[in-house]
Amino acid sequence: MAHDNDALVREVAGRIKGDLDRRTPVMTSMFAEMIPEFRHDDEIHRLMVASTEANLAAILDMLTLAIGPDDITVPPAAAEYARLFAQQDLSLEALLRAYRLGEHMFVQWVITLLTELAPPTQVALATAARVAGVVNGYIDQVIEGLIDIFESERRRWDARTDAARAAQVRAVLDADDLDLASAEQMLSASLRNWHQFVLLWTPPGTADPRGALRAGTGVLATVWGRAQMAVEVDEHTRWIWLASTARPTLDTERLARDLRALPSLSMAVGDPAAGLDGFRQSFRDAQAARAVAVAARARGVTRHADVALSGLFADRVPDVEHWARRVLGGLMSADEAAARLRETVRVFLDARGSYTDAAARLHVHKNTVHYRVRKAEEVLGHPLTERRLDIEVALLACAQLGLPRS
Repeated sequence: MAHDNDALVREVAGRIKGDLDRRTPVMTSMFAEMIPEFRHDDEIHRLMVASTEANLAAILDMLTLAIGPDDITVPPAAAEYARLFAQQDLSLEALLRAYRLGEHMFVQWVITLLTELAPPTQVALATAARVAGVVNGYIDQVIEGLIDIFESERRRWDARTDAARAAQVRAVLDADDLDLASAEQMLSASLRNWHQFVLLWTPPGTADPRGALRAGTGVLATVWGRAQMAVEVDEHTRWIWLASTARPTLDTERLARDLRALPSLSMAVGDPAAGLDGFRQSFRDAQAARAVAVAARARGVTRHADVALSGLFADRVPDVEHWARRVLGGLMSADEAAARLRETVRVFLDARGSYTDAAARLHVHKNTVHYRVRKAEEVLGHPLTERRLDIEVALLACAQLGLPRS
């Protein structure tokens, strides 16, 4: 019976191995359905799949090649996945639960195959018990190794102070001669895919700046719905880096709505970009957006995509204001009437000269737009078609940089 049992164990293991392309996705889908921590972005999902595949391959090798428990080691992909769990502050319990769920599913596969093969009852029971024992022994030993890996990585990760993390990110951002492999090693993260930076800050005098930053980080995490890396630069500033295998699609409209509950907090969102150069560019974009928001004393969310032009000269606001006064003349008055004319003309030109479209955007009657445009031309002393590009740029700069300064 022992010989029959050996052959049957190999037969069952061989059938599972031959069908892994179908079975592995079933198991990983079950993990994602049962364990919230396993619902990651594409890159992390691939590592979870690799970890599952490596564990299944190791178990099947034990069943077919008579590998003993003394030879069991944690597969590299599984070890890396455990480190990632520790780095992203995910729970060890969730990781261990996945192993037990996987063990249960594997044994169920075996029982189903034994039912199909229909060996004598005693042989089937002995085979199921033997496989269950091998799988349980493997899981127990791997879990011991994973606990050590997880806890060591958590201690190492926690020991990295925010200042050290900020310094590492700065080094990658500033050192143009730093190659991809060195940058990835420095950050312990892949930089090969898409990146998007979000900068959070509170103004001086905020009662609880760190509390506001934590709350803002939570809002962003909810809207983004995936793992993110946060670096506290100082008590008023935090950098958050979003990574994804596909171009990020951050819902900034929802982010702006949710951020209204935190009036002391502002966010600047860089454009998504790919690779190491994209990592750096998205950060520079977010910095430029922040400069525009600070210059305009704006609150809420400022997207670089919306203020890219103004971001180019946000550090030269006095020069911009002086130039805008030469272009716009009396429209640069600080009173409410001039501000209304500037906004009407800006929207009218953006609507390509459509009075109807501009009226809809401004929520006023079309005749009101007609009147204000004529009034603006009187103040300018010439029609809008003259120096139109200068007028558009000056009005855009005024709107985004909060000009004129009262």
